Amino acid sequence: MILENSLQHKLKERTEKNLFRQRFKRSTPIEADVIVDGKKYLNFSSNDYLGLANHPHVIHAFKKGVDQYGVGSGASALLGGYTHAHHALEEELAHFFNYPRCLLFSSGFMANSGVIHALTQKKDSIFIDKLAHASLIDASLSSPAALFRYKHNNTIDLKHKLKKSIHAIPFLITEGVFSMEGDLACLEKLISIKNETKGVLIVDDAHGIGVIGNKGQGSTEGKQHAVSMLVGTFGKALGTSGAFVAGSDVSIEALIQYARSYIYTTAQAPALCEATRASLKLLESETWRRTHLNNLIAYFQTQANSLGLTILKSSTPIQAILLGEDKKTMICFEQLKKRGVWVAAIRPPTVPPGRSLLRITLNAHHQISHLDYLLSCLSYFLINKNDEL
Repeated sequence: MILENSLQHKLKERTEKNLFRQRFKRSTPIEADVIVDGKKYLNFSSNDYLGLANHPHVIHAFKKGVDQYGVGSGASALLGGYTHAHHALEEELAHFFNYPRCLLFSSGFMANSGVIHALTQKKDSIFIDKLAHASLIDASLSSPAALFRYKHNNTIDLKHKLKKSIHAIPFLITEGVFSMEGDLACLEKLISIKNETKGVLIVDDAHGIGVIGNKGQGSTEGKQHAVSMLVGTFGKALGTSGAFVAGSDVSIEALIQYARSYIYTTAQAPALCEATRASLKLLESETWRRTHLNNLIAYFQTQANSLGLTILKSSTPIQAILLGEDKKTMICFEQLKKRGVWVAAIRPPTVPPGRSLLRITLNAHHQISHLDYLLSCLSYFLINKNDEL
């Protein structure tokens, strides 16, 4: 009873602060138009950047994988759950991203947890960007190493914290593309610091893979030799589910031996691996998807600026409108919903207090007409009706 009362109080407090979160039921595949709770919306909240989640080749590969392997893997990777599909996907990922070896995880959260816990020791120090993903922060907080959080993309602050700490190995950790505001990490500067300190640089590029670079290798494209370990997920541009870590032979072997989130969990379904292999091939062959997406991003930025909308600086599919106030953000979300537009309303603790925002994500399913309608709605509420919000 005491616990129930405490939880009720916390939930009431979250509701009063406009921070209560709610799930909505989608009944259609992820495309430009979706049906949520029985109503049709123009969808701008999906991370399916290349539009591959419902691609017929990916669906066919998944079905074929189910026919061959069944639905589940049946065991952890080390106890019989590892199949030819897992091995083939790891080999293909290593080749595509130019790393000696890759290891599959069931989710990005588990991948980041596995890497940080397996590789850090008490005598080490972790230096992580303050706006890094929750999975990176949680793993760092629970690791044995000392933790230092430097100001967002501020290498001066990072250097200051490096000088203040005593460590055997400095681990520099960042996202490649920051998942809420869409800006890029200052990787060149981080690589320079990593080389100076003989440290380890870990980049979670969940939102960069498939989107950035001439080959779609992500924000680390052309820099793989200098990035110690790359973490990527399949649930964004690749349109499936799961994650991987790419690195040296010895680092990947260490993860197999010591990463608890890899060892003590059921292996990813082999059919998902087959689907992801198909997605990876499409990422390489259907380059028009990335070209189209980049054209949409440029168009959205240009039109938003011409209308007087304040969009955070981003060259990625993540286009954010910083509103600051939690209540204002929720009002905008509801008003857009009424007009058939679905945009993510992001509030604390996902973002720092005072940085609530509308998170707009563009994908290859969108057309210019879709963006024009979104922009007209945003302009109406955020400029013409701003005083009423």
